[in-house]
Amino acid sequence: MEFFLDTADIKEIETGLEWGLVDGITTNPSLIAKQGKNYLATVQEIAKLVPGPVSGEVLATEFDEMMDQAHRLADLAENVVVKVPLTPPGLRSVAKLLDEGIRCNVTLCFSSAQALLAAKAGAAYISPFVGRLDDVGEDGMELIDEIVSIYQNFDFDTKVLVASIRHPIHIVQSAQLGADVATMPFKVLEQLFKHPLTDLGLERFLADWKKTGKSFED
Repeated sequence: MEFFLDTADIKEIETGLEWGLVDGITTNPSLIAKQGKNYLATVQEIAKLVPGPVSGEVLATEFDEMMDQAHRLADLAENVVVKVPLTPPGLRSVAKLLDEGIRCNVTLCFSSAQALLAAKAGAAYISPFVGRLDDVGEDGMELIDEIVSIYQNFDFDTKVLVASIRHPIHIVQSAQLGADVATMPFKVLEQLFKHPLTDLGLERFLADWKKTGKSFED
C-alpha cells in the first residue's frame, strides 16, 4: 500500500520524505488556500520535492475551462496527476486527457456507482471520501470494500485512493480491504507510530542500560 500526504504544507512534506514514508501527495483548493500561496506555483513546488505522484486539482466546473486548467497543471511537471470532480464534465475530461497521456485522479467519490463510472472513464485514481461518509452516519469503509471488489471483478487499472482519512484505523482497514493508496493528513501519519507500550518499552531499555554506568562503546 502506498502512503500519500494530503497537504500543501512544505514542511510536512519534507518531514514525511525524510522519514521515507511518503510515496506521493494529494492537495486541493482548501489546503492551498490555508497556505496563502499562489495556486499553480504551490503545486509546482510540491512536484519538484516529491518524486512520486502529486495530485493538483482543477478549479473549474465546465468542460472547456476544466481542460484548460488540466493542461496547465500537467505542464508543471511530469509527476502531476490532474484531480477532477466526479461530475459529467469531470469524467468527460478524464477520457479526453487519457487520450493525451495525462493521468487523472477523480475526487469527491461517495458511492460505488460513481467509482464504477470513474474506472470506465479511465481514471488513474478514484478518491472515495471515507471520513465524510462517517460524518453523516454511513460506513466509509464499506464503500472501500465495495469499490475494491468491483474493480477486481473487471480488472480495472484504476487505483483505489482512500481519502478523507481521520485516524490510523481508517488506514489499517483500507490495507485489509486491499486499497492501493491511503492519503492522510500529516497528524495521522504521526499517529501511526504511536503506541504506549512502545514508549514504555523504550524508556525501560534505556533506563536499564543507564544503571550500568557504561557507554555505548563499553
